[in-house]
Amino acid sequence: MTNRIPCSAERLNLLVPQMIQSIAQAAAFRVARQYVMEKRVRISDANDSRILSTLIGNAGLYEQQIHLKDGHLVSACSCSVPEEPLCRHSIAVLLEYHRWAGHQESSPSSTQPESPSRPQTHHSNKPSPPALQSSVADITLSEILKLVEWLQPAMKAIEKEQPLPPSPTDEAGGVSAWILAIKSLDDRRRETEDVLVTLEAELRDRNAYAARLTQQLQASMAELKTAQAVSRNFEREVNTYRATLAKLGELTSEVAQYDEQIRTAAREILEKGSHFDKVAMSCREVAETLHASVKTTPQP
Repeated sequence: MTNRIPCSAERLNLLVPQMIQSIAQAAAFRVARQYVMEKRVRISDANDSRILSTLIGNAGLYEQQIHLKDGHLVSACSCSVPEEPLCRHSIAVLLEYHRWAGHQESSPSSTQPESPSRPQTHHSNKPSPPALQSSVADITLSEILKLVEWLQPAMKAIEKEQPLPPSPTDEAGGVSAWILAIKSLDDRRRETEDVLVTLEAELRDRNAYAARLTQQLQASMAELKTAQAVSRNFEREVNTYRATLAKLGELTSEVAQYDEQIRTAAREILEKGSHFDKVAMSCREVAETLHASVKTTPQP
């Protein structure tokens, strides 16, 4: 993917990490910085206005071409990550170039100065050791003895994870490159250990956070079980109330039937009472008639 953004910088080494971070996506900048820490960037050619590089990404090897042109920063990467305005790989290349350029400006001039258009990729903030160009025949016995004498305290320092002892005073021999190589490897080991300590701390924090989430989840599950038990009790009570209401409905129907029967019996009683009243009235009249007849009958 190719990106083109306005840029007021006249040279690429003027693009400081803060400027890059201000225009990049937060996640892309974080991954790019991790790439730089893991030494994945390889700058094959660079000058003030152009960088050619490769980067070992999580899914393969990617190539980048970055240059300043007509007030714009143009970056081309062989990846297909949809990140704007710069992909994580181009950001990592700019960060590594800024680190390398700053180191080149602060380091003293060597006997064989590097061309600014052909920077070598360093794996740490310290200069790489010189290439081992001396043959075995060029190394004297005294130099080997100095190396052996220096290696003994150096091995003890490495075992105790302490800084390496200073190099022998006379480093003009061929073994000086070996000593510098050992120091460089030790520096890389220390950087790796620092990264490992950081990762372990992050892992502990994430484990603690996961433990807290697990506790919260367990508490939520316990509350859910309690709520389910309460819900089941409510459901049983509701079913009991429904059964009671059904029985009350049946009793109400029976009471209504009994009420109708009582009303019918009351009407029958009233009708029979009226009939009894008539009979009683007739009996009273007969009694009065008999009584009157008794009075009118002459005594013998």
